[in-house]
Amino acid sequence: YRGEEEIQKECALFPSAAVGETQSSVSAAEDLQTYSEREWKGNTTKSLLIRKGYEAIASEFNLRKVRGDNYCALRAVLFQVLSQSKQLPAWLHDSDISKWPKEMHSDQDFITEWQFPFETSKSKVQHLEQCLELLTNKWQEAVQSKSLEERERMCQQVFRGHDEEYELLEALKFLMLRTAVQLHSDMEKGSDVPEFCWLLFARDSSKCPKTFLTNHLRHVGFSGGLEQVEMCLLGYSLQETIRVVRLYKCDTEEFITYYPNDHKNASPLCLLTEDDRHYNVLVPKKFPKFDAYGRPKWNPPSDGQSSITTRL
Repeated sequence: YRGEEEIQKECALFPSAAVGETQSSVSAAEDLQTYSEREWKGNTTKSLLIRKGYEAIASEFNLRKVRGDNYCALRAVLFQVLSQSKQLPAWLHDSDISKWPKEMHSDQDFITEWQFPFETSKSKVQHLEQCLELLTNKWQEAVQSKSLEERERMCQQVFRGHDEEYELLEALKFLMLRTAVQLHSDMEKGSDVPEFCWLLFARDSSKCPKTFLTNHLRHVGFSGGLEQVEMCLLGYSLQETIRVVRLYKCDTEEFITYYPNDHKNASPLCLLTEDDRHYNVLVPKKFPKFDAYGRPKWNPPSDGQSSITTRL
């Protein structure tokens, strides 16, 4: 992952990449094959492998490039959530969601270690409460959008590199921490937990939620991104399945990987990576036989009566 000094140098060279500027952090969709040929020229072993991976999915998807900082995995997932969600997850109906940071601070005293990518006059607990309220409001706004165009406009307003975008990303990190605390507690009680929990807490650097925060999560967005087991935690926290096309794993069983891999849903959030470090967004192509959400359309029979009933 890129270090803080490297990111600061980029911000100095390209000020629009810094927090607070108006450049979009998720680009418009473009053709995968065209992107592959432009970015992966030459005939090295790696170039040939990556281009082969792009070619394998080029007929199904277009690409939306995601800003390449250490928030990219969170940003790509958040974009897919806001652009695709049809309904709110059950946990977002909790009227006390904004109280979660205060509750965690009282029980665990974790929040004192939190760091934000911008200055704030509020306490860390108050700012995380604000982040969660914003996430709730934006998710509701996305679900209530009356058209794809309206939802796209909303996403364009969110993903501009302003403080609001980073508050939403920090909200996702808090959800990951809260879920890690709950799962670790379940493990200690002997309750059933997802398989990835054993990997998450088997690391010497994250034996418990406290060290997971100190050594991993608090650095996400600053000097490091999400590791694979943390992608599982993110998907589980959001009650979503993240489907990642891993181009450098082309021709292997790991070419398409699900996070977590034990609760695949019918509409996963689709991402793409060339190296398990930087993530971009995959957008299904809109063929005539599919609607705007990628679901199949059925043509009625010639007599005008439909002979097919399907649940989508």
